[in-house]
This record gives sequence, C-alpha cells and structure tokens, in this order.
Amino acid sequence: MATVQLKKLQKSHGPVARAFRALRPSATFFRQFLKHPAMIGSIIPSSPSLVKSVLEPVDWSTTRLFVEYGPGVGTFTRPILDRMRSDAMLIAIDTNADFVRYLSADIADHRFRAVHGSAADVRRIIAEHGFSQADYILSGLPFSTLPEGVGAAISAETHAALRPGGTFLVYQYSRFVEKLLTPNFSNVEHAVEWLNIPPCRMFKARKDESLAQAA
Repeated sequence: MATVQLKKLQKSHGPVARAFRALRPSATFFRQFLKHPAMIGSIIPSSPSLVKSVLEPVDWSTTRLFVEYGPGVGTFTRPILDRMRSDAMLIAIDTNADFVRYLSADIADHRFRAVHGSAADVRRIIAEHGFSQADYILSGLPFSTLPEGVGAAISAETHAALRPGGTFLVYQYSRFVEKLLTPNFSNVEHAVEWLNIPPCRMFKARKDESLAQAA
C-alpha cells in the first residue's frame, strides 16, 4: 500500500503533472476569452515584462492594501503576492465567477481574497474587509468595451477608494481610458511596454496628497 501511495505521489509531481499544472491557467484564460471576449482585453495573458513594468512604481514597504480589478487567472496576482509585505492584503475583484473560483482554489495565501463583484463597488468591498482606503489599485479591465458610464463610475470610485498619494495603475491596449482618468486624477503618466503581444499602454494616475480622506 505504501509503495502504491509513493508511486501516486511521484506521478503527481512528475514532469507530465507539472506540465498540466503549468498549462491550466492558460487553458482557463482561453476558455473565458471565448465565453466573454468583450470583458477580456487580449487572448494572450500579459507578458512577464509587462508585469514587471506595471508593478515597478509600487512602494511595497508601505503598501498595506493592494486591490486588483479583473485578475483573470492571476498573471499579476501572484507577482503582487510575491512582492507584498507579510501583513499586507491583496483583494482581487472580478465580475467573472469562474475566475474568482479558480483563484480561490489555486492560491492558498492568508493575504489574498478573491471577490466576485464589480470594481464600481470597490469602496464597499474594501470596507467589508476592514479597510477604509487602498494604497494601490491595479486594473486591466478593457475600459473601451465597458457599457457606457461604467468606466467613468469605476474611475471616480477608484479615486475615492485610494488614500491621498495612492496610485491607480492601469494597463490597456488603447488610450481610451485616459479620458476617464483625467477628470478625477490631475497627475496621469503614460508609457508603453513593447515586450508584450500586443504592445501595451501603461497609465499611472496618482491621487493628490493634499486631498482629504474620502468618506
């Protein structure tokens, strides 16, 4: 019996099993793209170069709450957790229940919560987890395909959910989101990560330090 159990354990950690585990996120991502193409920006998950560039501005030493919109299969989620303090929290919000179930089952980390909901409700969601404001909020939501008014609402709610000096990090394949950011954020920076398929635009929108704490 012990020999049989050992063989099963070896098989579960063998090269074939490891290959299946490595392919599982991509397969999940592709299935969801076919089901909801308008809600997923690209058929190809973000590259490691894009992940590194988007997260480069984050001051991890002072980050207590990081929020992610549209985590998908966790392309950014896992690198964020790798960089976060042991006493920080990452809340990932997605309208796709399949992604939320996948991440909840796949990531065993006491600092992580996957929430089925809308980014437009971010203040309510973070309050339910014991926070009043976030240090950083990251979004890969395809703003250009969202229903009319939703993108503007998310931008306004995000600004309210951030602490003074907090930052909204956005990666997109067009500049459409810029017109949604500028009414709320006076400081918006733009760059392009070329080592991604397709090349991706990155926006860094910072909340004014002098603004009073949001209600």
